[in-house]
Amino acid sequence: MIISHKYKFVFIKTMKTAGTSIEIYLSAHCGMDDVVTPLAPHVERHKPRNHAGFYNHMPAAEVAARLPAVWSEYLTFCVERNPWDKTLSHFYMLKNSPFHNPGRDISLDEYLSGEQLPLNYPLYTDHTRNRVIVDHILRYEDLAAGLEHVFSLLGVPFGGDLGVHAKSEWRTDRRHYREVFTQQQASRIGELFETEIRINGYQY
Repeated sequence: MIISHKYKFVFIKTMKTAGTSIEIYLSAHCGMDDVVTPLAPHVERHKPRNHAGFYNHMPAAEVAARLPAVWSEYLTFCVERNPWDKTLSHFYMLKNSPFHNPGRDISLDEYLSGEQLPLNYPLYTDHTRNRVIVDHILRYEDLAAGLEHVFSLLGVPFGGDLGVHAKSEWRTDRRHYREVFTQQQASRIGELFETEIRINGYQY
């Protein structure tokens, strides 16, 4: 999560949406007084600072409640991703990353029956989960164009590429999600992510 007083924005970090890559990029451009929360595990290029009382994946509603004047004045944004694609990426991260899953093999069905799912809507909606409270939800599927638009509004330098692709190495199976999920698994994801699908108009 980043609060930039230099550029007057709040970036709410969602899960499996290139959030780490965006944070690494922005941390190099933010001012010394800006809030940049740490990453776990730490990435060398990332420069956290002034983060006391703030944390990674901090919900928008919590930031808004803590800093109402900043929230109302600054541009606020996050990124969302097709739930089926996002879920598959998250599954492989939990399965293959030694930081997130030290040595335990899990199946897709076990993963989908658990509680460690990348549900992002609580991060960018209010406590009732019925109202989006960020100004912009960028789409992961068109991320470069979305970032270019928002960064141009803010005056953040951007050449069309973040220059880093953090945490992308854990997905060993690069097949399209429709080639991986059974119909039952796909339906299960559709049910679990119904709110995100409705808010953002995603389809299987």
